[in-house]
Amino acid sequence: MIEILQTIPVLRIFDEAKAREFYCGWLGCTVDFEHRFEPTAPLYMGVTLHGLSLHLSEHHGDGTPGTHVFIRCKNLRAWNADLLAKKYNYNRPGIEDAFWGGICMTLTDPFCNKLIFSEQDAA
Repeated sequence: MIEILQTIPVLRIFDEAKAREFYCGWLGCTVDFEHRFEPTAPLYMGVTLHGLSLHLSEHHGDGTPGTHVFIRCKNLRAWNADLLAKKYNYNRPGIEDAFWGGICMTLTDPFCNKLIFSEQDAA
C-alpha cells in the first residue's frame, strides 16, 4: 500500500514583497528554500510554520488564485491573539464556531488564497 508522508499545497502569488510580508512577517513562516531559473525569473519558494509546509509560486500555471487550504491545528485561540497583537493592516482574523464542530479562523492572503485553520473540540 502507498504511504503518504506529506502534502504540500502550491499557492499562486503575484508579488514577492507582499508574500514575504504576509507569510514571513505576519504569520511567522520560515523560508526553507527559494528558486529562480535566472535572476529575473518568477520566484518559487517553500515556507514552513509549525509543521505546515507551503510552496508559493509566481509561475503561471502553478496553483490557482483563490485556493482554499484546510489545516487542522491546536491552540488556535492563543495564536489568534498573537496575530491580532501584531496589528497587521490587511487582516484581523476572528475565531468562529465551525458547523463541523470546534472553531476555525480563516486567513486570506494578498492573492485571495484562504488558509482555514480548524481546531476540533476547542473549549
